[in-house]
Amino acid sequence: MCRGARGGCAVRRGGVVGGLVLVVVALLAVVAPWVTDPAGLDVTRVDGPRLGAPSGEYWLGTDENGRSVLLLTWWGARVSLLVGVAAAVLSVGIGTLVGLVAAMAGAWVSAVLMRLTDFFLVLPSLVLAIALSTVLERGVGTIVLAIGLTSWPGAARLVRAQTLAVAARPYVERAHALGGGTVHVVVRHVLPGVVPLVVVNTTLAVGTAIVAESTLAFLGLGDPTAVSWGAMLRTASSTGAVTAGAWWYLVPPGLAIAGVVLAVTVCGRALETVLDPRLREPR
Repeated sequence: MCRGARGGCAVRRGGVVGGLVLVVVALLAVVAPWVTDPAGLDVTRVDGPRLGAPSGEYWLGTDENGRSVLLLTWWGARVSLLVGVAAAVLSVGIGTLVGLVAAMAGAWVSAVLMRLTDFFLVLPSLVLAIALSTVLERGVGTIVLAIGLTSWPGAARLVRAQTLAVAARPYVERAHALGGGTVHVVVRHVLPGVVPLVVVNTTLAVGTAIVAESTLAFLGLGDPTAVSWGAMLRTASSTGAVTAGAWWYLVPPGLAIAGVVLAVTVCGRALETVLDPRLREPR
């Protein structure tokens, strides 16, 4: 029951709704190759009207090549979700490793790692991602690397702060006093107190990574052979969909990005209230 904790209950209910949305979107992305015809993505094999309005045959209209916007949006979820999850895991993984080492290693190691973190933190991550995407070969893997390698400093500072707080607790000091090595103390005593923060940060980072991927794709730095929501917005903008009033080409991918990012955000907030007792309201 949630009596006396209306705010916390609202957050958790929002997390449940957001989780259901993410599950549905993920399932649709996974089953797309089996329940849809990939030939509908081939511009040489479609015969729909150019920028056709929504109709009984094309529920969300068509693009400039006569392809179904519904099919493009459906398939775009595959790349956007893949890049979002993979880049978030990579960035939080790097940040967690750097934060743990900076908190548990010697003073000079910590100083070097924190100055490196500060250096990357003050640089615009989007600019760095654009630079990496321009230098490396175009592809989904490049986008994941570009986002993951430029967005880890925030996670590193959070994990370091949480690790220092956990390491100062009496049971951790007792483990050190009983002869526990650094690796043993970190794995058995520190990590359990850090993992909840890492899980929440990873969840929230997925939304940031999806926005970053959409931005890079909109700028023309994504995989030219892949269908993604950002690439759809770029194509719609460059082919005159805006001037032609073809709102059905712009709205679906935009709503998909906003909806998934919102669902990820509310899930992250709900996880934060569940995993962090300090955020739970009195019942």
